Amino acid sequence: MKLRMVASAVAISVALIGGAGLSVWPARANAATLSGGFDVGPGGFQGNFNPLAATAGFTWLSVYFEPLVTYDEKLQKVVGVLASSFDVSPDQLTYTFKLVDAKWHDGKPFTSKDAKFTMELARDAKSGSVLAARLKSVASVETPDEHTLVIKLTAPSASTFDTMTKMLMLPEHALASIPVDQLSKNSWWSTAPIGTGPFKFTKYVTDQYVELAANPEYRGGKPALERVINRYFANPAAAIAALRAGEIQFTYVDSNDVSTFKGDETFKVIEGDSFVVNYLGFNHESPIWKDLRVRKAVMYAINRDAIIKSLYGGAAKSANCAYVADQLVPKGVETYAYDPEKAKKLLDEAGWAQINGDKPITLLTYYTTPLATNVLAAMQAMLAQVGINVIPRAVDTPTYNSIVLNSNPDVSQFQLVYAGLQNGPDASNINVGLNENQIPPAGPNIVRARIPDLNAALDAALSEPDPAKRDSRYQDVCKVMNADLPWATMWVANRYGVVSSKLKDFIWTPAPGGGPFQAHPERWSISE
Repeated sequence: MKLRMVASAVAISVALIGGAGLSVWPARANAATLSGGFDVGPGGFQGNFNPLAATAGFTWLSVYFEPLVTYDEKLQKVVGVLASSFDVSPDQLTYTFKLVDAKWHDGKPFTSKDAKFTMELARDAKSGSVLAARLKSVASVETPDEHTLVIKLTAPSASTFDTMTKMLMLPEHALASIPVDQLSKNSWWSTAPIGTGPFKFTKYVTDQYVELAANPEYRGGKPALERVINRYFANPAAAIAALRAGEIQFTYVDSNDVSTFKGDETFKVIEGDSFVVNYLGFNHESPIWKDLRVRKAVMYAINRDAIIKSLYGGAAKSANCAYVADQLVPKGVETYAYDPEKAKKLLDEAGWAQINGDKPITLLTYYTTPLATNVLAAMQAMLAQVGINVIPRAVDTPTYNSIVLNSNPDVSQFQLVYAGLQNGPDASNINVGLNENQIPPAGPNIVRARIPDLNAALDAALSEPDPAKRDSRYQDVCKVMNADLPWATMWVANRYGVVSSKLKDFIWTPAPGGGPFQAHPERWSISE
């Protein structure tokens, strides 16, 4: 799923970059300019400057916008950014944030009124917010004083802090005059945005780059760099070529590119869990998937171990539900080991010849890298062996989203999708992709799953107030997913970045959606 969902292996790679020789690009990078190609993650694409609509790209957006809270660099705990402290009441219904002294880039003070304004925009789907469905449990947002924000819920929600990490604060004084239903596509985002972060927006050259300049009034001190530039590449290979040529100092790479950098002291490879589960999503509005035996046949038909070994180089782990973390996967779940004969038998029992036979099935994806192309080809061949004829169709992210999020979708365009969705660092993330109350336009349940037992398990996990019991609740979610197969879950792959040895105090974590996480961009520097 892409809305946040799984890392498009960057059809368009975002880069913090100095130039690369063309006259439309900025001057070549130097010690005052950080250059790199940042993995924008799932949903990332050029022109996605509006944090309310962002399902990815947080590595970049967090350089000039900031949330109240974020994850630490290891994605293990939530820490304050614009909140100096935060507290949750014993009944899990009241969240209180104490705010730091900060200024917007235009010099005006950041206050609790801005935080409330941002929260109200995020709750309103008319603003284009992708967080609206996650915030339905919010009863009220209060501002007792300029440095205090109080959020009250109607029921406990385990996903509240995770949602808050993705809510980058916005200035009320700059945006309040824009009608809410006109906000999402307003030119402000690409011409004059202001945040509270260590770098200020200076310009956007269409289809080329975004430039930021150091914010000398930043509360954490003037950044070590003078500027940071976010440039767009036509494909990952172009970003890698720029990295090797010394034109950039960082980029995301696929696992099959990693070996070419290891052993080279000029670069350092950063590796980590993507926290994104890749899956074949059955469009539940298509009658061909109604019989559970057909969905099981898809699982048995695909040799996941072979794909992981030969195409991912072992840098992935099979998933039999949305989770792979040990504490979230109960013992005894079906592993769906490769068994094409069993797949054929299940299809015969279900009457596949009458249901669909060899009619082509569109397999829609936003993954466009060479690795993804090879993975899709392998799955296509394996499914063909058991009599399921899928035709992969790779499109860019905006096209993908316009198809799968349509409130009146053309089912024939995506009877099956190859996508990804976060399974962490907070396990609640998958709720938006599977709960029936998240079916578009309410949310991003793009497969239109309508499984009562799954809804009940997800709701119970989200509303569990006792953290000690929550893992057990998510195990219940895993059991239902494994048995009822709203998706054919495939694997969770590692994610990689390659960084120049010239970068100092640089933090990048292979986080889902590009973060956000505590990266401290004000400390980044580059040596000559």
